[in-house]
Amino acid sequence: MGFDKIFGTNIANRPSCIFFEEFKEMLKLPLRGNTCYIFEVILAMNHTKIMIKKNSISLFVCFLLIALSFGASAQKGKTTTPAKPAAPSKTSSFTIKGKIEGLRDTALYLGNYYGKSLYYNDTCRVDANGNFEFKGKKADEIGKYAIIMPGPKYFDIIVDQENIVINASSDNDINKVVVKESESNKLFFEYIRYINAKRSVREPIDKALNDSTKTEEEKKPFQDELKALNDDVLAYQNRIIEKHPELLFTKLLKMGIDPVAPAAPDSLDEQGKARYQYYWFREHYWDNVDFSSPAMIRDQTIHRLIERYITQTLPQIPDTLCVESKKLIDKVAANPDLFKYFVHFITYTSETSKIMCMDRLFVFMVDNYYETGKVTWMDEAKLKQIKESAAEKRNCLCGNTALDIILPDQTGQKWVSMKETGGKYTLLVIWESTCGHCKKEVPKLLDLYHKYQDKGLVVYAIGNELENDKWVKFIDENKLDWINVSDTPEIMKQDSATTLVRQGITTLQSLNYRTNWDVNSTPKVYLMDKDYKIIAKQLSAEQLDELIQRMEEGKEIDLKNVKEHEYEDEDAPAPQRPNGVKKPGQK
Repeated sequence: MGFDKIFGTNIANRPSCIFFEEFKEMLKLPLRGNTCYIFEVILAMNHTKIMIKKNSISLFVCFLLIALSFGASAQKGKTTTPAKPAAPSKTSSFTIKGKIEGLRDTALYLGNYYGKSLYYNDTCRVDANGNFEFKGKKADEIGKYAIIMPGPKYFDIIVDQENIVINASSDNDINKVVVKESESNKLFFEYIRYINAKRSVREPIDKALNDSTKTEEEKKPFQDELKALNDDVLAYQNRIIEKHPELLFTKLLKMGIDPVAPAAPDSLDEQGKARYQYYWFREHYWDNVDFSSPAMIRDQTIHRLIERYITQTLPQIPDTLCVESKKLIDKVAANPDLFKYFVHFITYTSETSKIMCMDRLFVFMVDNYYETGKVTWMDEAKLKQIKESAAEKRNCLCGNTALDIILPDQTGQKWVSMKETGGKYTLLVIWESTCGHCKKEVPKLLDLYHKYQDKGLVVYAIGNELENDKWVKFIDENKLDWINVSDTPEIMKQDSATTLVRQGITTLQSLNYRTNWDVNSTPKVYLMDKDYKIIAKQLSAEQLDELIQRMEEGKEIDLKNVKEHEYEDEDAPAPQRPNGVKKPGQK
């Protein structure tokens, strides 16, 4: 972990969806052993912006490539609807007590971290002299906690199986914190002060490096200073780990320090060396995390590690993510809190991902953990929603051979099978004439069809509305000369549908295309090859144009990290387009 990695970036906000709502509910679940009767999410730590404030205990957020995240600053607390409180549980014989100068006759709270969030955990009364006392925590409840003063203002402490005696000030000045008892916290606050001092040294260096008027040559001395500063911090951290391996603070510090890959064999070229070190790092990514310890979940670093691992360290290839996610979850199977957190995070991330084809990971997670009964913390209604969502995506995953669809054309007389169209490429478009996004995208897709029609592109377009008059009118007005089909109100009547299926005119899966093709909004777009294997989905006409062009030219394609077109946000940046795979040695 280097000092140059101490400052981080904010986590991007995620869109809402079924699983996102469940994920938020999970974060409100009471942790085992909570003794509080007020249990709310009070703060979702938003990295350095929230951690470091003027006139507060300024602590470094050590995440991504570094160690702990330590917070101690004046904050306006965010609260959610209180979750059902946990039943009182027996606590340990240890205590957390001390005195807060400037505070008297008021409530004081103890918060516990759970992943990236901070929760109210316990409360006590500060007496007229500023004295307070909390009960200590059991062995399965250790980790990073926070003492929360009115404001709220708070400072973090390390709670282990030991008594803690700590004095502080109501103005939250770190220099007034005195740890009288607790080896972990003595070392913890020494570390905080050290990092704050180094931060002061770094500020003018950053200012110089960010000065756009300086040349690269002029910046070189400052880069050297930064490297030296970084080396100092690394050496300091390593001394702590070597000297105090038994302390909980040390274990939490170590958790955020990346394993250092060894030098690659000299026999490899530069590309081979980079590949060697990447795979070594990926294989040893979790080496510094003690999965057996209940403390790991009670620190923000664990969230940053799992987020970076799933969204950045691993290639964004669904099959690879499925394999590596299972390996990771298997490692934490004996740690109930980490198991829950990792399963939730990976499922939530895959369901809300805008990266094309990532729904394969979502279905994998549901099949392996929700359908098998391993997810025991979710109520039946939400569990049913998750399973149904996976079922709707299951048949239209990238790489799958598509189910056939047999529906009547706009005359209602001719039934057309998608798999009998015989195209080199088949583009399935599910749209509605009253849909604003469809009205904009369908003409672009029509141009695409005309451009590649002679190259073997077939468009099988399904009108998704049950009232066909507007659909037929739109077809005629816009001269949609591709294959137009729809399920009419008449054929969807139970007697009619049953008769049509029995007579072999269509199939039940055709009439249920909305479920089989995950039609929860329009337009829906799927590109298939000549064998009706799904190549891509939810791409814009522009993205499809480039993709088909590359395939026609026989060029390699790389669909990793390609984002689905976001129709919901008309002001979003231009969609990412498929890139060619670089050959070895190609720059």
